[in-house]
Amino acid sequence: MDRAGICRNNRNTTKTDLSLLLECVKFQMKCPDLQKQALLTIHSICEKKEDNVDLLRELGGVVFLYNLSKSSIVHSDVKEVALFTLGTLAEANVYCKNSLCRKEIFTDIAGLLMKEDSPLNQKRVSVYLLFVLVANNKLGQTLAQTTGCLEILMDLFRTTFPFPTVDNLRTVSQTYQLWASVSSALCGSVNNPQNAYVQESFAACGGLETLTLALLRVVSAADTSLLSYQLSVVIVKTLSACITDNRESSSQ
Repeated sequence: MDRAGICRNNRNTTKTDLSLLLECVKFQMKCPDLQKQALLTIHSICEKKEDNVDLLRELGGVVFLYNLSKSSIVHSDVKEVALFTLGTLAEANVYCKNSLCRKEIFTDIAGLLMKEDSPLNQKRVSVYLLFVLVANNKLGQTLAQTTGCLEILMDLFRTTFPFPTVDNLRTVSQTYQLWASVSSALCGSVNNPQNAYVQESFAACGGLETLTLALLRVVSAADTSLLSYQLSVVIVKTLSACITDNRESSSQ
């Protein structure tokens, strides 16, 4: 068999595997552990593999995962993995990314992030998906601004600052991961490509002031606390992205 034939066989095998995995997710609604495992396998097959994402799109898998992530009858852990997998797919394939850059999806993300009873990890993977959709994408940046996602990110940045009063290391870790994801999404929302309009909106809603105050809170302890050092680095990167090539913001 020639090389082209081998490639066709590999492609067909991968498509069959993806189809079977989607069927598993669809028909194992009472077994969230099996659904999660199937989704994680889809993630592994498609991660950084643009062609495999195309195969999944041909099978209707991207639309299915999106609907799964917002279903009211699906276990919350399954929703988390579905959102995480969507982010992976969008990161690997620009066509998938563009197909997900729709107002309704950004509105859904905004709604999930505003729900007080949403689990921290579900919020974190939602922010990760948002980050992927805005990174290097002017349309995504604009949608983040017009649907209120940018303001919600700012609110999360303020309220999830990782110094909870409870002595629970797991909570501290989850809060830090959420906060760091929010910071990355803020960077992506205003830079790469540099977006002067969104930068100005960010500054107008108090974003620069919030970042500066957060930096002052942690920088004094950065030489003795690893967490404070990590937070300082994240804040500086975010602050830099928010003022790059914007004279008015830089002067504030």
